[in-house]
Amino acid sequence: MSTRRFHAEYAWLPGDEAPTPDVLIEVDDGRFSGVTAGVQVPPGVHRLPGVTLPGLANTHSHAFHRALRGHTHTGGGTFWSWRDRMYEVAGRLDPDTYLALARATYAEMALAGITCVGEFHYLHHQPDGSPYAEPNVMGAALVEAAAQAGVRLTLLDTLYLTSTVDGEPLHGVQRRFGDRDVDAWSDRHGKLPSAPHLRLGAALHSVRAVPLGALSSFAYRNSGGPLHFHLSEQRAENDACLATHGCTPVQLLADMGVLGPTATAVHATHLSEDGVALLGETGTGTCLCPTTERDLADGIGPARALADAGSPLSLGSDSHAVIDLFEEARAVELDERLRTERRGHFGPAELTHAATAAGHTALGWADAGTIAAGFRADLVTVRLDSVRTAAVPPAGVFFAATAADVTDVLVDGRVVVRDGRHVSIDVPAELRRSIAQVWR
Repeated sequence: MSTRRFHAEYAWLPGDEAPTPDVLIEVDDGRFSGVTAGVQVPPGVHRLPGVTLPGLANTHSHAFHRALRGHTHTGGGTFWSWRDRMYEVAGRLDPDTYLALARATYAEMALAGITCVGEFHYLHHQPDGSPYAEPNVMGAALVEAAAQAGVRLTLLDTLYLTSTVDGEPLHGVQRRFGDRDVDAWSDRHGKLPSAPHLRLGAALHSVRAVPLGALSSFAYRNSGGPLHFHLSEQRAENDACLATHGCTPVQLLADMGVLGPTATAVHATHLSEDGVALLGETGTGTCLCPTTERDLADGIGPARALADAGSPLSLGSDSHAVIDLFEEARAVELDERLRTERRGHFGPAELTHAATAAGHTALGWADAGTIAAGFRADLVTVRLDSVRTAAVPPAGVFFAATAADVTDVLVDGRVVVRDGRHVSIDVPAELRRSIAQVWR
C-alpha cells in the first residue's frame, strides 16, 4: 500500500498543552509512519482544516440503550424506575434487531469521532434465559455491527448471576443476562469470535450481580486483560454491600483481587476517601459517564480526587442520552465546578488524554489514541468555523465543539467519515428504522 499523506491545520500531538499548527501526517498500512510539525501544505496532500485529534475512545457503552433516548423523560423517578424502562427494551431484542440497532449506534459514534468502543455486553440469551443454539449469537451481532460501522470494538462480555447483593436469583428479563455460574460464563466466553477489529475483555456487572464466591475466581481467570465493572453508581448499592458483606463495594473488590492496572471502574460516583485511595493505589482506572450520570440523577463523582490519587480517567457515553465525547469531557470539569463551586480542575490537555489515549488503553488498545509514528492511524478532525467553534482557539475545542463539528474520521487508516457524513451508512435513517423495530 502506498503512503498516504494528510496535512492538519492543527494537530494535537503527544505531550502538547495545545494543538500544533501545520502538521504533515503520513500513513502506511493503517499506522502512522511519519508526523512532522511546521510543514506548509505540500501539493497533492489531503488538507484537514480545523483541529485534528487522535481517535476518541468510548470506554463504556450499552448499545441497546440508544433506543431509550427521549423515551424516559415523562414524570419523575430515579435510576431504579428508569431501569424498568430499560428492561422493557432488553426484553424486545433478538439477534437481528440487536445487530441493526448496534450498527446504527456505532455509526453514530463514528460520526462523533469515536474510533473504538467498549461494549459492556450482558444481553446474552433468549428472553426466558435459555441459550440460543449459537450461545454467542448476540455478542457476534455486536462484533458484526462494529465492523459494518467501521469502528474497533472491545467486547466486555459480562458476568451477571444474581439480582441483589444478598443473592436473590435473576427474574423476568434479567434471566437473559445470566449464565448458570462462572464456569458456564467462562465456557461461553471461550467461544466468542475473533476479528481484526476486535479485542475480547471481561466485565462483572456489579457487586449486586456477582456473589462473593464468584468474584475471586472471575478476577483470577481474567487477570491481564481488560476487566471492567460498575462501581458505586448508586448509594443503595453501597448500603446493601455494607449490610451483606460489612464493607464497601470497592473494598470487597479489592479483597477479591479484582482491582489493578488493567481494571476499570465505571461511574465510581459514591466513593469514600478510602475508596478513592484504593483505586489510586492499585492503578485501577475510572470511566466517568457524566451525561448518563446526570440523566439518571446518579450524582457527581470525585473526578479530581480520583485523578490525583492515581486512577487514570477515561470517558463513556453509557446509556447514550447523547453520544458526544466532547460533552462528556467538558462535563468532567463543569460537574467538578458545580460540586466544589470553583473553576479550573482539568485543563484541555488532560481532558483530551482522557478522551483518547487513556480510553484506548483501558480497552486494551495501547497502540491507539496518539498521533505518533507506529500508532494506529486514527484521526478525528473538528472544524473551527461552525457557529459553536468560530473564533475559538484550537486548545478550546473540548470546551466549545460538539459531535456535530466532526468533519473527517479515519480508523486504522480507513476513511469512515468524510465531510460530516458516514461513507457507507445513512445514520439517521438507520437509527429511525432500527429503533422503530424495537418499539414496534
